[in-house]
Amino acid sequence: MRKNLMGAAIAALAFGAAVPASAAITWTDWTQTGANTVFGTAGGTGVTYTGSYIFAQTNGGTNYWNTGNPWDGTVAPPPSSDIIALNTAGTKTVTFGNTVNDVYFALTSWQGQNNVTFNKSFTQIGWVRGCGFWGCGLLTNVTPNSFTSVGESHGILKFAGPINSLTFQDSNDENWHGFQIGIGGAVPEPSTWALMIGGFGAIGGAMRMRRTRKLATA
Repeated sequence: MRKNLMGAAIAALAFGAAVPASAAITWTDWTQTGANTVFGTAGGTGVTYTGSYIFAQTNGGTNYWNTGNPWDGTVAPPPSSDIIALNTAGTKTVTFGNTVNDVYFALTSWQGQNNVTFNKSFTQIGWVRGCGFWGCGLLTNVTPNSFTSVGESHGILKFAGPINSLTFQDSNDENWHGFQIGIGGAVPEPSTWALMIGGFGAIGGAMRMRRTRKLATA
């Protein structure tokens, strides 16, 4: 009986550990477009972009990340050609089907003097020279949740979770600048947390029973 209890507890812990905060990035597979909307999935999580865009690659096309330029290896860049391209300034939102641990926002060719503000704080990762398909650039006037792009900015921003949605506003009307969205894993549902807590309790109870038996036989 105790072995079964311990096994269930260990299984519960393993299930809960399957989606840690530092999970590897899963990049969105954009699959369907609509009027001011693009739909996709990242792993088992639905991802919806809402806002203006000029085009979205959902099934092949040019891989604007396959540039051959230096990359620091902090994270794996988007491996596919899926991308959403923007050309009109305004407010845009990315919404997730369930709460996610972290969000990764990959910038492609965010051109000069584009002032961008997010509703959440970010850190820059994956930069060496900020070079992409169309050239190189950098971010200036960086604050915890905003920046101004100079040149053809290219790189990845990380937004720490938990996150249900991400809203941003860009200031430039231009040919286009693009982005891709990645996630660091979904946050376990309440039922999963309950299973994990129950697992900890079961392990603790089993350990107390073992100590009690040892004392009784001493």
